[in-house]
Formats: sequence, C-alpha cells, structure tokens
Amino acid sequence: MLAKQRPLDQAEEAATEAAALEASQGYLEPIEIIERAAAHDFAGALAAVSSFGADSAVLLHMISKVDPSLPVAFLDTGKHFGETLDYRDALVADFALRDIRIISPEENALARVDPDGTLHARDTNACCDVRKVEPMARAVAPFRAWLTGRKRFQAATRKNLAVYEPVGPRIRINPLARWTTADLAEYMRRHALRQNPLVAYGYLSIGCFPCTQPVKPGEDARSGRWAGQAKTECGIHLSGLEQSLTDASL
Repeated sequence: MLAKQRPLDQAEEAATEAAALEASQGYLEPIEIIERAAAHDFAGALAAVSSFGADSAVLLHMISKVDPSLPVAFLDTGKHFGETLDYRDALVADFALRDIRIISPEENALARVDPDGTLHARDTNACCDVRKVEPMARAVAPFRAWLTGRKRFQAATRKNLAVYEPVGPRIRINPLARWTTADLAEYMRRHALRQNPLVAYGYLSIGCFPCTQPVKPGEDARSGRWAGQAKTECGIHLSGLEQSLTDASL
C-alpha cells in the first residue's frame, strides 16, 4: 500500500512555483516578466520594493508602463542620504506612480536597541535588522510576490541570481537579473531617465549614509557598502527575511 503523501506546505509550494516560473519565463525580457507577474501570475498580490538608488529608475519606469498603481515599498531607515529622498520624490512624480508605501522601523524597537542612533557604529547587522529586515518583512507580508531591481553583475554573491526566488511562502522576482551595466545605461539613455545624483560622485550602490562610500575603480558595484567588513548584504535578501516573513506575529 502506498504511503499517503503529505500536503506541500506553503514554502514548498512557493519553491515549486518559483522553479516552474524560472524554467518557463526566466528567459523573457524584464518588462514581459513584470507584465505577466502583474496581470496573470500574481495579479492583485504583487508589489515592488525600491531603494531609489543608483539605477532604480529602470525598474520603476518599466513598472509605470505596466501598471503605475502597483504598490511600491520604500524602506525609510532614517539613515538615507538626503539626495536619495529627493530622488525618490522626483521619480514618483516623473513616472506618476500612485501607490508608494513608505515603511519605517518600529519606534519601540529603535528606542530599545538604538536609542541614540549609533547602533550602526557598533553592530551593523543589528542595525540592518531593526531598520531594514523587520520593516521589509512588514512591507511584503500582504503580497504573494514582489519585484526587486537586483542584478547578477552587482556582486560575486549575486552571480547566480535567479529571476524567480522562493522566500518562505512568497516569491521574489528579479526581472533585471540578467541585465548588464551596458543594458541599464542604454535603457536610461533611450528613455531619458534621471539618475540618482550620488552616482556622479562614485556611489554605484546606495544604502544608508553611515555605511556607504564611493566605489573604487575596478571594484564591483557593491564594494562601497560596509567597506572593510565581511558583510555584503543588509539582510533583506537573506534568510533573516524569510524568518521574519514566516513569523507568526506578521
């Protein structure tokens, strides 16, 4: 007698779905991936997350062409460059984006772990956890999937980046994963998109101002983030987010 198969849990279902989508659609052009996600695969349950950083205009412009009412979450860590906040507002106006959701850290959590705002100098991981990872989990919790602007060329840790990734019970979609710096530059020129002003000063990956510096010639785009440390990611793209996403309190 065959053993009764147990039902797939939500994480297993997401992993199976992500693999199927990667095989059937991972080769498509970015705007096609966005169109299918918004109109079919995750209709009504899709969002985007944007840092409004160095090349965020490309993904946001594509989103505006597909559906300018798609929710776009921005994590306001309280440590952004002023230029990033100004750039956010400018792009929202340029593209007539209609649902920008600004997500901030929990005030009680900040009061408990970073009352003087200097946690970044003592423990960058803990700072990212309270200012990025937990807010990110809240931002995407209402959705089945979300879009990001991550690319394979950005760092060695992203060289095998898939277009569709399971994250707990949800799916993260990276439409631009296969694009190069040349692809991005050509798209920016063709559509006359404004650039984050910090790029002109060598900031090729832009995060919070205490932990971001200009990139040195020959280094990858994310080398200016947490320079001199082993840290390469804030955590919103790592397992810590999955734990937050599957936390019963969300």
